[in-house]
Amino acid sequence: MSTENAFKTGFIAVVGRPNVGKSTLINALIGSKISIVSRKAQTTRHRIHGVLTQDNHQYIFVDTPGFQTRHGGAMNRMMNRVVTQTLADVDVVVHVVEAGKWSEGDENVVPLLPTSKKCILVISKVDLLKSKNDIFEFTTKILSKFPYDAIVPLSAVKGVQLDILLKEIADRLPEGEPMFEEDAMTDRSVRFITSELIREKIFRLVGDELPYASTVQIEKWDETDEGVHINACVVVERESHKPILLGAKGMHMKRIATEARQDIREMLDKPVFLEIYIKVRKGWSEKESALRDLGYE
Repeated sequence: MSTENAFKTGFIAVVGRPNVGKSTLINALIGSKISIVSRKAQTTRHRIHGVLTQDNHQYIFVDTPGFQTRHGGAMNRMMNRVVTQTLADVDVVVHVVEAGKWSEGDENVVPLLPTSKKCILVISKVDLLKSKNDIFEFTTKILSKFPYDAIVPLSAVKGVQLDILLKEIADRLPEGEPMFEEDAMTDRSVRFITSELIREKIFRLVGDELPYASTVQIEKWDETDEGVHINACVVVERESHKPILLGAKGMHMKRIATEARQDIREMLDKPVFLEIYIKVRKGWSEKESALRDLGYE
């Protein structure tokens, strides 16, 4: 029998088309940057857990890749498997769409939503709407496509109605003991987050020029009380990608390293000495064996 003050915990999948703001939402809910953010699609490639513990609730958010339909290839097949497997394993699904914008990508997500799970529709970026009256017609259109259990308009960037979303999720979580320590924010290691922070800088600084066939590996991590020395390798698919990543006189790579170092230092709260170099591994993103070697699920 359920009791009013029983502890509740569960997994919440945050899904949606690529580049709809899933990572931004999770970071805002957690209050810390555990998932990288970029305006480019296909930024999130892994299943990342963000943890928030409040009062008698523990929320375990799962940031999923955007479901890919336009392109095949081993990496996109892998990311799509992550999405479908996650939806089968969680307790609550949060479907994120952008206010006033409904695309083919959004349409393709709807058939994936499980009718056996509690699903909450999040209308994000409502602060960008010129007229709040537009949201009613937009939401009505979406409700005709799937029987959502709740609807929450919000702005992750402005922090608007995040508390309402948490309450809607909490009402649908099962009773259970906490799975993580109270102060935990993610199940991912600092090495993994470091590699993701470096990859975020690559997307932001050379994403229009460099194809998405690049990833980051941490090859050396020496940490003391005085600081941490990190060697990171950016893996690309072609020799022609190296000069793009380096930029004129190495300026791209210097900026990537500088900005990543600042974020890593803030995360670790100690000095960071970061070296980044480039390695060519031909066709790695099209080979599932190579993807597994590089740490992809």
